[in-house]
Amino acid sequence: MIQANKSRLFHSMFSFYHQCLLRRSFDQVYLYSKGNFPTTPVIYIANHSSWWDGLLYFHLVRTVLPEDVYIMMHESGLKQYPYFKRLGAFSINRSNPKDILRSLRYAEQLVQEGKSVWMFPQGEECHLEKRPLGFQPGISYMLERLPHIQVVPISFYYSFGHKKKPEVYIEAGHPLYHHDLPGRSRTEKTAGLEQVCTEQLNELKELVVTRQLNMFSNLL
Repeated sequence: MIQANKSRLFHSMFSFYHQCLLRRSFDQVYLYSKGNFPTTPVIYIANHSSWWDGLLYFHLVRTVLPEDVYIMMHESGLKQYPYFKRLGAFSINRSNPKDILRSLRYAEQLVQEGKSVWMFPQGEECHLEKRPLGFQPGISYMLERLPHIQVVPISFYYSFGHKKKPEVYIEAGHPLYHHDLPGRSRTEKTAGLEQVCTEQLNELKELVVTRQLNMFSNLL
């Protein structure tokens, strides 16, 4: 696996380019958070439907997330965009079971060191409207080994409105613990977490479609 190699200097240099890129590409980036983001290490999970998801993760790190956050990224994507290592990305290769385990243990080590980790439990990019989301069991493995750590579900929804450029809507749900999820087995826990994230994503879609946007704040 490829480990992260964070650089504060690169982070600062990339921030300016990143902000310009978002402004050129999106009309607005909106956030609706159902509570305050935890100040202790947490695991963030999000649906994965676009190449932009990783850059939106970085935007949240720059603007609202209070912790030192690392992100799990598919190995092929990290090899294609190796600069993400400097922003906290580390790899996972789903075609190699041993590599999956190494990546999960690396993520666990980061959390135990007081850092937060961002994961995409779908394991690959899927269409925004695909249901079921199809979560992989790695997230339940993490929560099983770190039952005292909260998981915060994040939803991304991309939409075109009345302007030339699209808008992005992000919803952050209430933190959960391993014991909050139904069932006992890893499969049952994964299914329960997938249901929470599916309901949240559907809720976000409904808010966007019906233009119930008064609770959103603009991050651009």
